[in-house]
Amino acid sequence: MNSSKSPGLAGFGILKNTTCHTEKKISVFFSIIFMTVGILSNSLAIAILMKAYQRFRQKSKASFLLLASGLVVTDLFGHLINGAIAVFVYASDKDWIRFNQSNILCSVFGICMVFFGLCPLFTKPIFHSTKMTSKHVKMMLTMVCLFAVLIALLPILRFRAYQIQASRTWCFYKTEHVEDWEDRFYLLLFSCLGLLALAISFLCNAVTGITLLRVKFKSQQRQGRSHHFEMIIQLLAIMCVSCICWSPFLV
Repeated sequence: MNSSKSPGLAGFGILKNTTCHTEKKISVFFSIIFMTVGILSNSLAIAILMKAYQRFRQKSKASFLLLASGLVVTDLFGHLINGAIAVFVYASDKDWIRFNQSNILCSVFGICMVFFGLCPLFTKPIFHSTKMTSKHVKMMLTMVCLFAVLIALLPILRFRAYQIQASRTWCFYKTEHVEDWEDRFYLLLFSCLGLLALAISFLCNAVTGITLLRVKFKSQQRQGRSHHFEMIIQLLAIMCVSCICWSPFLV
């Protein structure tokens, strides 16, 4: 009786192992694809922005391009670092017990997820501060990065470890069986800050769009009009992508 069942069990085991191996390869493949697309698109955007920054020396446009470059650079490093860790996790068959015994990798992954998530969101509302000098823009970007680092390090400073999420592919604040007020605070803080940044960006874009429509019908200076329309088109494109990607997760 045992011998009659052995071939079937062996075949099932082989099929299961083959399926798991195939799923692992597909997961790693898609992770690499997403990471590569993000890196290439952001690298292309950086090249275009740097070329435009060298070409245009007007204060308003230079400040705008510097802000845009800061946004793209943080997004680039987010894809590079988070993508590399995700590929490693998939390639290791999500066996966190084997490569994360001291929880260091999960903590680094969680910090990067929070930092590279908040940094681009915080940068969007200050796109409209185009009258700032380059020095002020650099100071503003530095303050944004430091604030995002502080939010990302809050759990570590409070001796709260980042948690492996249900899919076992990434780390973040504790999101399951949240009973402690502090764990709930971190989640609400991240969501509220992100939604606030999106709301302010949306409001700024709405005000700018209305202003440009008025200028279009009143002003005859085509050069200034095209300059501002180029900026608003870029802002609206970034805003649409941000809302589609972030709003469901933040809500």
